[in-house]
Amino acid sequence: MPRKAKVKDTLLFQAQEWDFDTLSRIYGAVETIAVDELGLDTYPNQVEVITSEQMLDAYASVGMPQLYKHWSFGKQFLRNETLYRKGWQGLAYEIVINSSPCIVYIMEENSAAMQAIVLAHAAFGHNHFFKNNYVFRQWTDAGSILDYLAFAKNYISTCEERYGNETVERFLDAAHALQHNGVHRYPGKRAPNLRDEQRRELERREHAERIYNDLWRTLPRSRAAARQRTDEERRRAFMRLPEENILYFLEKTAPRLAPWQREILRIVRQIAQYFYPQRQTKVMNEGCATFTHHRIMNRLHETGQISDGAFLEFLQSHTNVVMQPEFDDRRYGGINPYALGFAMMQDIERIAVAPTDEDRTLFPDFAGCGDAYGVLRDAWANYRDESFILQYLSPEVIRKLRLFRLVDDHADDDLLVAAIHDERGYKEVRRSLARQFDVSRQDPDIQVVDVDLAGDRRLILRHNVVDGVALDPGDAGRVLQHLADLWGYGVRLSEADDHRTYATHEAEPSHPFQ
Repeated sequence: MPRKAKVKDTLLFQAQEWDFDTLSRIYGAVETIAVDELGLDTYPNQVEVITSEQMLDAYASVGMPQLYKHWSFGKQFLRNETLYRKGWQGLAYEIVINSSPCIVYIMEENSAAMQAIVLAHAAFGHNHFFKNNYVFRQWTDAGSILDYLAFAKNYISTCEERYGNETVERFLDAAHALQHNGVHRYPGKRAPNLRDEQRRELERREHAERIYNDLWRTLPRSRAAARQRTDEERRRAFMRLPEENILYFLEKTAPRLAPWQREILRIVRQIAQYFYPQRQTKVMNEGCATFTHHRIMNRLHETGQISDGAFLEFLQSHTNVVMQPEFDDRRYGGINPYALGFAMMQDIERIAVAPTDEDRTLFPDFAGCGDAYGVLRDAWANYRDESFILQYLSPEVIRKLRLFRLVDDHADDDLLVAAIHDERGYKEVRRSLARQFDVSRQDPDIQVVDVDLAGDRRLILRHNVVDGVALDPGDAGRVLQHLADLWGYGVRLSEADDHRTYATHEAEPSHPFQ
């Protein structure tokens, strides 16, 4: 048989068009490489082909297959649709959901080669990371999230029928304003079994009807200083203060909220908690998926399962994904997590297989071990972005990406290049870069520290200022207004660090919920 005929017979597809039989062949070939060669361990996949309008709808609902209704989702849909129709914004080739089964949305407009890329990227790269990374295992319940979303949607719909759309919508506005302050950041609390939430909601409602909280019935009577101090300490201990999860604190202790309102707060913070691991692992998650699709597409080409034309299409798409614009480029928006993650994954593979003397000195645990995929799987399972960068970023990657550390002192007219990729400086560069991906430093550290029960029941919060970065006064005022309405009394927020107090913001309830 002529060689061309043999090559033609081994190709998964020969043109850009595809049908579901073609898609099935592509999936099988990608799965074989992902499992047998890369050793990936994934949830079962549920691949759904959607239109561009359905993709825009998925954008609006933060990628979830079903979610409760809110005006902000419609606003997001109209914005993205307008930009897309005018050609000012493209659409993602896929969306993947951390669930079991793992739901992978792929665009029907994709070519056959692009379908192979997105299946490798999402259905196996992201899927493996979701299932195995410790942050996702610690904070999310992939087997129950779809059931919980159905419960949340039905519950809020029932509340709208019972209490009115406007009332529920205004309450959701306030809850959404505080959703980034509604997550547990430390492993003291385990991810709940979301499948049992509906039963537990009924139990919480019955318990609230049986128990009256004496905390709101009486005020401290003793005025003696020592007794008052003891009462304050007991009160703070009883209320478990300080508390950084503000929505959790409101759900448990806000005096004027009805049981249905507390349940909505719980829904909003559970969904915010679901997305929190994704914010902590952007570099690793995208790096894992990009490395996976790069290896699988190369192997498909090496084994003659895709043509040279399809491979060139892949290279063009991949190059666009990992492009890092220069600092003076109009497209520059910071460090591209795809570029950084993929560069580090490739570098780990290089160190494991063909290390230099520098690598052997800096990474003695795995340099030259020969098991690159084993090292990568271990890293994907046991780190998040800042710890991954601190552990694995090498001088070689710093040189490749031209990274260095700048010091911008407001008291000095000049910028100082404080560290480069040399033997001493690369650790400073690595440490500074890791801090940029540390969510605990990106998000303001705001905690409930006390409640003035002896006075006007004012809620007292503190923002622990880091690196002198205070809150924007306008944003702080608007969010505090929502907080005051939820609490039902006044709130006060002080911003301070160890050396000075930056500002104090206050708000009184304008339309308290009750």
